[in-house]
Amino acid sequence: MTYSDYRKVFKQLKSKPVKRQKYIKHNAPKQRKYGRATKKCRRCGRPGGYISKYGLGLCRTCFRETATSLGFKKYS
Repeated sequence: MTYSDYRKVFKQLKSKPVKRQKYIKHNAPKQRKYGRATKKCRRCGRPGGYISKYGLGLCRTCFRETATSLGFKKYS
């Protein structure tokens, strides 16, 4: 189950507090301690293609969009 599906069902169960608590207990995505899913892009939240070098904290697509404004140059 993806994160967006979890939030969608959570909204539907807003009026049923007992069922909502049971759903949260059994279906909430667990907090990751290590691995790929722990680091996400600051700008868009994408977990893949994460660049942490120089303290960027961006995914590769966001880096390409903002590289010139950050002061990086393309040499090729």
